[in-house]
Amino acid sequence: MTDYAYRLLNVFTLDGDRLSGNPLCVFEDGRGLDSATMQALARQFNLSETTFLFPSEKATAAVRIFTPNYEMPFAGHPTLGTAHVVRALRATGDAVTLEMKAGVIPVTAEGDHWTLEANAPRYRQVDAAPHRLAEMLGLPADDVLDGPRWVNTGSEQLVIPLRSPEAVSRCQPVASLLKRYGCVNDDRYLAYVFAEAGGGEIRARFFFPKGTAIAEDPATGSACANLGGWFLARGAALPFTRVIRQGDEVGRPSRLGLRVDGEGRIFVSGQVIELGRGVIAL
Repeated sequence: MTDYAYRLLNVFTLDGDRLSGNPLCVFEDGRGLDSATMQALARQFNLSETTFLFPSEKATAAVRIFTPNYEMPFAGHPTLGTAHVVRALRATGDAVTLEMKAGVIPVTAEGDHWTLEANAPRYRQVDAAPHRLAEMLGLPADDVLDGPRWVNTGSEQLVIPLRSPEAVSRCQPVASLLKRYGCVNDDRYLAYVFAEAGGGEIRARFFFPKGTAIAEDPATGSACANLGGWFLARGAALPFTRVIRQGDEVGRPSRLGLRVDGEGRIFVSGQVIELGRGVIAL
């Protein structure tokens, strides 16, 4: 048998609350593991994502990201949390690059506050009318505003603006309709909803399938990056910043920082803490 060391982290945490944010498992060295075994380990830990580190000729490290159900080309909280582990393992300092299926992602830190630069956004139109999306979310028709859009800064997601933070809280997605209108492919169907809450804050939730049920992510960095792309598509004045509040409804309050600079580059940031370490014998 071979021992595989891993670390458990929380990402996008609130100051002083070590059990806030989105959990992550990072395997320090994935060499010797095939795709099926990595997928099985992600299912074993049953977190939003589990990552595996490998050597890279293009970046500080190569990373593969798995949910319990499938592999991801890019995800935000795994990027920040994995960078935190890479710095600790390799004494890289506060700037690392991570090679993913979505490309090489630069990540920097100030202490334990990490920031990634996302890919430039790509878009496609939404086929469903706003009232159909409202039905999908279990909301009255007038709660969905104009402008839903598919955005991809590394992981494509359906971004839906809502009328108010209260509407965000009231969402109760219908699984069959989410699969119909929020489908990326046979395995992935999802929706990211948000509303401006004033004072530069945004309330957001992210829904996705987990087995046969609809689950909710505590903090979704890739969707935060896609939200930056959504604002760019709407012609928002640059530069701008927002604080995204997510995870309250699932008991994991999280805070994500979104910044789009004057050149339209999208940055997502948050605090990372390490909770513990262990070894799996395979």
